[in-house]
Amino acid sequence: MPHTARTKPDTPRQEPRVAASTALGLVHYLNTHEALDQPAVETLLGLSLTELASPDLRLPACTHYALWTLAEQATGDPAIGLHMGEIVDPDRMGLLGHVFFNCDTLGDAITQYVRLHQLINETVHLSFTCRDELAILTWQAQDPAHYCRQDMDRTLSATVNRARYFIHPQLDIAWVQVAHEAPGYDDEYRRILDCPVHFGAPAMALAFSDRYLTRPIPHRNPYVHSAMLKQVNTLLARLQTRRRFSRKVRRLISKQMASERIDADSLANQLHMSRQTLYRRLKKEGMSFQELVEHVRKDKALRYVASDRYALGEIAFLLGFSELSAFSRAFKRWTGESPAQYRARHL
Repeated sequence: MPHTARTKPDTPRQEPRVAASTALGLVHYLNTHEALDQPAVETLLGLSLTELASPDLRLPACTHYALWTLAEQATGDPAIGLHMGEIVDPDRMGLLGHVFFNCDTLGDAITQYVRLHQLINETVHLSFTCRDELAILTWQAQDPAHYCRQDMDRTLSATVNRARYFIHPQLDIAWVQVAHEAPGYDDEYRRILDCPVHFGAPAMALAFSDRYLTRPIPHRNPYVHSAMLKQVNTLLARLQTRRRFSRKVRRLISKQMASERIDADSLANQLHMSRQTLYRRLKKEGMSFQELVEHVRKDKALRYVASDRYALGEIAFLLGFSELSAFSRAFKRWTGESPAQYRARHL
């Protein structure tokens, strides 16, 4: 995984961010397994391990995922994500963990988990649904380039093991779906998760009986919950304020995409500012205008192609492409697959 060495994580970047708490936990795991090469880790991160401990630090996603690659190489353990997720240490649990496991019920904890997930990882969208008496959590990587097998393994393992530790040791999982093909260590999923596991799915998902949603969380502390939630809401407000302008521009781009040519001057006029001001404000949020257009187009393309609502030619038109072949080339550049191959795999 490519990364930029010696770049401070708090430098404005176009790269989405991931909470540094997972990286800190991974460093601790390496240290306890006598596999920590501190100079190599600090070079990769571009900061010292002391700086990594800052509670609201956020790392560029590519740096975070590169650390997982380094960790797997250092330990020689391809299942390192699953094994790290097995370890539950309340004394090392971060701010968000204290929020989740001091809620009144599991349902309340999941509501907070979904609401605050962007603080954990901006490259993965978390959703929650209920159907057929099952509660289902789904983690969808928003860009295939940011899908990290080790990190997804850790997320899955940690979610199950923490729920069993804090809520009920025999909590049953109905099934799990994993968005990568079965690796050589697939038996470890079944050992750790103790449920049916399906590989090669469109997204990672976990299902359990919805009767657990009303189960009170034992040993919850409402005072700890209130204090931690106040801190977390401050972090969330800071993040949302920083991204507010680019979200507004994204909405305008999305609205105009099918009806007319998208250009910076027309959008700047709608926002009552010059093109230079538009560029400058987007740059403060780590974006360029053309990259934002590309992100919107790509996000729409993935959603449209994964469903059967529109024919591929209609999708090309809706996204502002002059012809289907131009859309197909762009889609293959984004995903490595043709639109037809991607649709066949997701329907």
